[in-house]
Amino acid sequence: SPCVFSTAAQQRSPGDECGPEDPRDESKHPLSDCALEHKAIKLEEQVRDLTERYRRALADSENVRRRTQKFVEDAKLFGIQSFCRDLVEVADILEKTAENAAEEVEPSNPNPTLKKIYEGLSLIEAKLQSVFAKHGLQKMNPVGGKYDPYDHEIVCHVPAEGLQPGTIALVTQDGYKLHGRTIRHALVGVAVESQE
Repeated sequence: SPCVFSTAAQQRSPGDECGPEDPRDESKHPLSDCALEHKAIKLEEQVRDLTERYRRALADSENVRRRTQKFVEDAKLFGIQSFCRDLVEVADILEKTAENAAEEVEPSNPNPTLKKIYEGLSLIEAKLQSVFAKHGLQKMNPVGGKYDPYDHEIVCHVPAEGLQPGTIALVTQDGYKLHGRTIRHALVGVAVESQE
């Protein structure tokens, strides 16, 4: 009967409509093979472009991470820099005081109190220098070395008696480095050729 036939047509499943025999299938996909290839090429270019952008972004973020890590490490190492500058001035005073006490302690003047003061000052000075070394603060010893404007400041010129011109002949104030970075320049006298 015609009624049964029309009901069967209405009961088709949605998957049946997508079959290759369906004449409506050709109207749904008007793209030709050439257009599909063109679209595939464009998509491949976009994938390459996005992949390249991703790699650059990844490299940039790694560089930022490294710079930040270096900044944090430097902050840890050099965070005490201003404290060290102040402390080396105390070390200078202690050294001068010990030198003055050493001049007063002579075999001709056997003052036991003065001798004990000198020994105490020497022990404090040695301990202070060992604490400095423990934390990366080192006194420069430039006598006999070449002048370096990054480490030394010239305060005078002295005649080059037995020294090559440009070498450091004397130090008027010690310089210090914190983990290899100069925090106080050494005040030096540089040897120059005498002009007669």
